[in-house]
Amino acid sequence: LGNGTYDQRYLITDQYWKKGNGPIFFYTGNEGDTWEFALNSGFITELAAEQGALVIFAEHVGLLTVEQALADYAVMITELKKELGAQKCPVIVFGGSYGGMLSVYMRIRYPNIVAGALAASAPILSTAGLGDSRQFFRDVTTDFEKFNPACKDAVQGAFQTLNTLAQQKDYRRIQSAFSLCKTPSTPKDIHQLNGLLRNAFTMMAMLDYPYSTHFMGSIPCQGLGLVACETMLNGTDLMSALRDTVGMYNSTGQLTCYDLYSLYVECADPTGCGLGFDSYAWDYQACTEIEMCYESNNVTDMFPPMTFTEQQREQYCSKRWGWCRVQGGSTCLCNIIFSNGDRDPWANGGIRKSLSPSLIAINIPEGAHHLDLRESNPADPESVIVARKEESEIIAQWVKAARKKSS
Repeated sequence: LGNGTYDQRYLITDQYWKKGNGPIFFYTGNEGDTWEFALNSGFITELAAEQGALVIFAEHVGLLTVEQALADYAVMITELKKELGAQKCPVIVFGGSYGGMLSVYMRIRYPNIVAGALAASAPILSTAGLGDSRQFFRDVTTDFEKFNPACKDAVQGAFQTLNTLAQQKDYRRIQSAFSLCKTPSTPKDIHQLNGLLRNAFTMMAMLDYPYSTHFMGSIPCQGLGLVACETMLNGTDLMSALRDTVGMYNSTGQLTCYDLYSLYVECADPTGCGLGFDSYAWDYQACTEIEMCYESNNVTDMFPPMTFTEQQREQYCSKRWGWCRVQGGSTCLCNIIFSNGDRDPWANGGIRKSLSPSLIAINIPEGAHHLDLRESNPADPESVIVARKEESEIIAQWVKAARKKSS
């Protein structure tokens, strides 16, 4: 407690702003470096050019609760509006994934400050503990199965072979098959290997954009269709095929072997927390406010049986952070767009059907994880082009209505 302060980073551009009159497009920053999201959310800048908006990307300070992050954003918006003479400028918030969840909460918590929200790929239902814990990894599996049912069978079989070798304690063969830096020697090491492998498929499913990207990893063009499944199906044996398929961890070709514990960090989010400081921040969020109790079982999905129950989560979080809490859910009000791509395994954890004329669900058949927030690309499928056009029209209506209301 006290009256201490800290620096908070934000990015701002008035390149397209109709000063004092144009809207403010504010990105509610995610669990990482704000530059990473700014450089991968070009649609917001394109929309600003179209609608004469000021653009702000705010950075989420590490280890803050959701409420604290929202309060930070509310203060930042209010103070910047004063400094820039923009008191009459309507504010629209944007966000993808966790940032999309924050956009929803900003609209709910601060409707006097925020006129509307575009929440892309925001799994606000599943992260509130609602729905089926098997849904996420089942949907990752479906992404691969859509390309070729044999792909799912091959991956499933590879994990079964790995499990058999682990039960036989044939650790040297496992090391050789997966080019591991050290020979695994315990069930814990095998669990870590399973987590690393499953996480690789999760990332490839999330980032199955119609072009190559270096966002949250380095994924080749059409990572699922043209690379992952073909590699899985063309291998000389299931184990080496599985190793080569998850080679996204060695996309630069610089790794001579795979270090289980440096390439993947197990945490309170079974879909992966990432690496470095960002992983600690997200782990803290997943322990204190964002519930991520997802499991795989090798029956409804192609991955090894790995549970993560509420009890396991509580035990982990109590040991790691000393406590465990989940933020209660809220009821949506109005002026929120929930966009989701059918190729995104997070999609079915969010809002897929419009709840009212002002709580609008936009589904993108060929979309991956918040593809609609990315800048326009010649390889974009028609469905995301249509989605962005609809989002643009709705946001323009919100801005017009907010101006009318304030006057």
